[in-house]
Amino acid sequence: MPRQHGGDRTRSAGPATPATAALDRLGIDHRAHTYAHDPAETGYGAEAARELGVTPERIFKTLLVDTGPALAVAVVPVAGQLDLKAMAAALGVKTVHLADAADAERSTGYVIGGISPLGQRRRLATIIDSSALEHDTVYVSGGRRGFQVELSPTELIRATAGSSRPIARA
Repeated sequence: MPRQHGGDRTRSAGPATPATAALDRLGIDHRAHTYAHDPAETGYGAEAARELGVTPERIFKTLLVDTGPALAVAVVPVAGQLDLKAMAAALGVKTVHLADAADAERSTGYVIGGISPLGQRRRLATIIDSSALEHDTVYVSGGRRGFQVELSPTELIRATAGSSRPIARA
């Protein structure tokens, strides 16, 4: 499958999604990157890294966790895994577990493989793994499979009203 991607720094290039609309509203510079998503692919983050030619440490996946009374957002590198104990500690709760896929889709308005930490239906507590701060820019889903948004990690924290904690493990 041929690689299709673009990379213009902008506030509006690429598909219009709630994620890009949120970035536009906040005036946050970002770069839209699209590629042809293979519908048979289930390793969405690995596919993005491969198709965009970016190291997996710079591509971050968005996971939803269930704290019991509420959902929360974890943003971790695709090269690692979410440490559930660290996430619970970052949220100040006893335990968390991964949210049910249908609950994650319903809460965010996005589909699995295209869940963005940006522009979700409801603002949820968001924790971004501290490794994001080691990079000038990181990539997160732009709200569709085959669409990543590149932005500075500090702007990602600002756009999500989130915080940064060590919540990933290799």
